[in-house]
Amino acid sequence: MAFQKEHIRHCILFAFELKKNAAEATKMICSALGENAVTYKTCKKWFQRFHSGNFDLNDAERSRTPKKEEDEKLEQLLNENPCQTQQELAEELGVT
Repeated sequence: MAFQKEHIRHCILFAFELKKNAAEATKMICSALGENAVTYKTCKKWFQRFHSGNFDLNDAERSRTPKKEEDEKLEQLLNENPCQTQQELAEELGVT
């Protein structure tokens, strides 16, 4: 049975508040919601976040340039000089 991420995160927070560790939380949640409801790795990540004082259950925003913008920059660079190497283009765009 598939559960929403937010519901699982509330369950992890509940286990954290009960002073359980990540392994115990994983076992509890999988026992209640199904064998593959959550992984130990996921519980551990959220426990670390809670230990640091961050109790926000939303995903952290990722800072990344949208792909469309990267494609437009690449196209512009190629139009300016179609003889550039991959290395030169990568340096210009700040990517590897």
